[in-house]
Amino acid sequence: MSTNLDEEAADTMMCCASCGTAQVDDIKLKKCTACKSVRYCSVNCQRDHRPQHKRACKKRAAELHDELLFKQPESTNEGDCPICCLPISLDNDKSTSMSCCSKVICDGCVHCYKVRIFQEKLQPTCPFCRHPAPKSKEEEERNILKRAKANDPVAMVQMSVCRYEAGDYDGAFRYISKSAELGDAEAHFQLAMFYHEGQCVEKDRKKEVYHLEQAAIGGHAGARYNLAIFDLNNDKGDRAMKHFLIAATLGHDASLGALRNGFRRGLVSKEDFASALRAHQAAAEATKSPQREAAEEAEKEYSA
Repeated sequence: MSTNLDEEAADTMMCCASCGTAQVDDIKLKKCTACKSVRYCSVNCQRDHRPQHKRACKKRAAELHDELLFKQPESTNEGDCPICCLPISLDNDKSTSMSCCSKVICDGCVHCYKVRIFQEKLQPTCPFCRHPAPKSKEEEERNILKRAKANDPVAMVQMSVCRYEAGDYDGAFRYISKSAELGDAEAHFQLAMFYHEGQCVEKDRKKEVYHLEQAAIGGHAGARYNLAIFDLNNDKGDRAMKHFLIAATLGHDASLGALRNGFRRGLVSKEDFASALRAHQAAAEATKSPQREAAEEAEKEYSA
């Protein structure tokens, strides 16, 4: 039975859903961009078929969207340190973004490089690209601006932060919007915050959720946590627990705590909670190294 249905669906995809014209060498059919389940030979056919197709199209488009949204990312948007190749911690205080090359370096590698510079009396440079370290805040900003002009999305996020701190909120919004257009997950998350707070733009819950979803799809655990809270506030507990489960698996502490509460309330199965707990622990362990522990100890001594 399923084979016959698959063959029927395949046949449908090879013919215009409105007029039935088959796809041949001189006639190319185009998929419906929303549901991807039917094809049309022309814009007129697509327009004529819209009243019949609208309900099924919206349903299938929503299913495809959720399939993408609730797919477990392989890693967080932070990625790996380009030097030690270990995952970058979700704690932003444990890594440094370089203004010269836009690489995010873990504190372990930064600490080891600083020790080497001190011991060998070298000139301070970037641990990754060896560009001379900036001597002032102004030089650092010039480095970032140079990368931003080269359409580096990470540098655009950095420039957005610089403009925001300087009180230029319109400039900050322009940089973060451009970075989001280039697909940067952190930019989508920050843009969602602009729409949430109404900074430079009118508050827009629909756009806020859209950018949170794009960030979550890109592996941003914080964005996924915010989506879960949004769903909880709208009585969508099942969706919220799915978000918490995915974020906890990526190593997000707050999501694990929320998942624990969900387990106590019977919203999460014992198996799912146990699986998330193991994955969270594995994600946390993956970010550890002797060099990073040494950097943490050095920071404690410096702060004491």
